[in-house]
Amino acid sequence: MPKHRGLIVFDVEGVIIPKNRFLLFEVGREVGFFKLSLIIFYGLLYEAGLISIKTAIKRVAKILQGMEKERMLQIFRRIPIMPSVEKTIQELKHRGWKVAFISSGVPDFLVEDLAARLKADYAYGFRLEIRDNHATGGVSGEVLESNGKLKVLEQILRIEQLNPKNCVIVADDRNNAPIMLPETLKIGYNPDFIIRVKADYVMTGGMDGLIALIDGKLVKHPPAGNEVFREFIHACGFTIPMLVSAIGLIPMASIIMLVTILYIVSEVAMLEGKCIPIMSWIIRHAATEPELYEFNSAPIFFALGILLTLFLFPSPVSYASIAAFAMGDSTATLIGATLGRHRLPFNRGKTLEGSLAALIVAFAASLVYTNPKVAIAAAIIAVIIEALPLPLNDNLTVPVLTAAFLAAISSF
Repeated sequence: MPKHRGLIVFDVEGVIIPKNRFLLFEVGREVGFFKLSLIIFYGLLYEAGLISIKTAIKRVAKILQGMEKERMLQIFRRIPIMPSVEKTIQELKHRGWKVAFISSGVPDFLVEDLAARLKADYAYGFRLEIRDNHATGGVSGEVLESNGKLKVLEQILRIEQLNPKNCVIVADDRNNAPIMLPETLKIGYNPDFIIRVKADYVMTGGMDGLIALIDGKLVKHPPAGNEVFREFIHACGFTIPMLVSAIGLIPMASIIMLVTILYIVSEVAMLEGKCIPIMSWIIRHAATEPELYEFNSAPIFFALGILLTLFLFPSPVSYASIAAFAMGDSTATLIGATLGRHRLPFNRGKTLEGSLAALIVAFAASLVYTNPKVAIAAAIIAVIIEALPLPLNDNLTVPVLTAAFLAAISSF
């Protein structure tokens, strides 16, 4: 029999199943547009840190009042498992690891069903009150309380007679920060800014590299074709100031908004198993494998960041900022994935090599639109902002904040 290795804890939404897929896209189709809008509203309040996870879940549970338990189970079972998850868990079990699923965003009976399908040992979610096979709108459960997930983790460790140093945490958002204890091996999986700071390692894309990280092997792979294509599209933002100069700001902004709307429609259609000509092909060839299973908001922030920069700041400040952002960010990603060896201590998902390469390329790109003094300032500011683990998507923060800093500097 394999030797018992320890405990590995997975968050559920965003790690085992696609993020927001259950409530937003599957349940949302059942409850109608108005109730779906309320679910999205409460989700945005939570993401912005304005309400707690407990408050958000309580309000969403009221929306689900009257829904049949069996119907929720049917809906949940049609949600795809994230790529490589099942294979990875099988390998972990074969090696002797105990596997736990702990979720604050999925009812316990659904987490238990998922654990049974994937052969996990422990399953915890919030308790959705059920009466006569229908949701009453009430919720409870330790995972919704402050440090609730930590209490659950401590309980499992006591049962297994383990300590935190025998534990691996795989999570994606700030709600899991309390269980990322100093002694544990902390892995951020497509993480938000708080988990990026706390994690020992950051994983993006599929789950394939998890076991190598647990074994202490940081395996480097050259960027896949879809990653290169994705960053090529990102770098094409460099040409937007040229197009603005050629056709005008309003026509260019209209084109960007039209493409963004088409992208949103295509993303929703793909989640429904449908395709929009050309746009769906581009998405499939530019997205990472996990992104094909969930709604990817990064291109929306990309468009919003460029539009805000163009409208809020004059040229050449706006042009230089967009150029530094478009070329620098793409360079940092590709060089970091290929040659990166030294992780930034405050953001484990970024590398020193990627940031240095981005600085050089961002300077050269900005130089097309402005003088060397402004170009070097734009490059330095853009690279610093891109490297920081900020709470907003860097497709929005990098161009806007770079332009804001440049405008402030030029005013002195």
